[in-house]
Amino acid sequence: MRRLSLLLIPLLLLAGCSVAGGDEEKGKTTVTFRLWDDQVAKAYEQSFAAFERAHPDIKVSVQLVPWADYWTKLPADIAAGTTADIFWTNTSNFGVYADNDQLLPVDPDPGWTKPVVDLYTRNGKLWGVPQLWDSIALFYNKDLVGKAGVDPATLTWDPSGAHDTLRAAARKLTDSRTGTFGFNAAFDQQAILWDFVGSNGGTWQSGDTFDFAGRPKTEQAVQYLVDLINKDHVAPSAADTNTNGDKTLQLFTQGKLALFQSGPYHLKSIQDGAGFAWGLAPMLKGPAGRVGVVHGVAAVASARTPHKDATVEVLRWLGSADGQKPIAEGGYAFPGVTAAQQAFVDYWKKQGVDLRPFLDSATGTTFPAPVGPKVGAGGTAYTPILQQVFLGQLGVAEGLKRAQDAGNEAMKG
Repeated sequence: MRRLSLLLIPLLLLAGCSVAGGDEEKGKTTVTFRLWDDQVAKAYEQSFAAFERAHPDIKVSVQLVPWADYWTKLPADIAAGTTADIFWTNTSNFGVYADNDQLLPVDPDPGWTKPVVDLYTRNGKLWGVPQLWDSIALFYNKDLVGKAGVDPATLTWDPSGAHDTLRAAARKLTDSRTGTFGFNAAFDQQAILWDFVGSNGGTWQSGDTFDFAGRPKTEQAVQYLVDLINKDHVAPSAADTNTNGDKTLQLFTQGKLALFQSGPYHLKSIQDGAGFAWGLAPMLKGPAGRVGVVHGVAAVASARTPHKDATVEVLRWLGSADGQKPIAEGGYAFPGVTAAQQAFVDYWKKQGVDLRPFLDSATGTTFPAPVGPKVGAGGTAYTPILQQVFLGQLGVAEGLKRAQDAGNEAMKG
């Protein structure tokens, strides 16, 4: 098992504070673990069963809080001192807790996925144990691309048009008579927007501040996407995709979308829902190359846990290959521990799916997802403005300026 040592920091434990997981059961110390994904929760149940066999004095209780409620319940529980001892977080939300001494920092392990370690490193310290990660690749409908004579692996996009092959391919793959679209251009930040910005050499953030307005390469990338939707009509209307984040996934599994750039988090849905042959190709190549987002979920520990030693033991387990093996073997996600990664690759290989495009994307040039103590609030503020841009109701340059101002203002609050 890989070891995880906690840096020594003063713990400010409030007297009389009741922390979730504080009850003792038959001489055991109960450590609570919170997450938002019901599928991955099944893998954790298996993992913690193995942990408890090796640690009979510790019980791990899994708390499932749906995504829709997660980010309203978490800050309320942290303020009340009733949060779980260990909980999942994403990059948009961990900074505010790290900056306010509400998390236990951890020492990085060389066996953890480096891009995820980098994402959760702030002010010179690592604040979470990588649990799972995803990168971006291109799903494609083999029947549709075959009939159109399109090779997904060679597609490039270029706002100047000089080296652009995506637009022409998407037109070939679009059929208005059958309601079939060529590509999933949409306001999908992780799978589409940030990847296009990055692969054009653009920027999104500088430090903890949004920095995308007035940036020509960023504006070019956004304009290209907006044109695919509203000018070329090779992508679904933003009126549908803005209000339904799963719309393009649904179209793809229905055979109504030929090219679907997305992450491994949709593998199981596509495997279960697609009634046709499909494959994976490298993500689209832009003027700056293939540049995609690598995102990850980390497990963080509350600095206010009343049983630090037991919590540390659970964190050690969560940072080990054995602890993450059920996540990988069940085909749920790429695990944060690299030694467990092959089990995930092998699972999908047995399903006839080669995950190499995702692996190549993660080890190539990457584009950082926004981070910062209040970046979640900033993203919430700019989202409706950028949705107007994708609808074609607001010009790209003006929309990016309004969105940046709204986002940065929200992060001051």
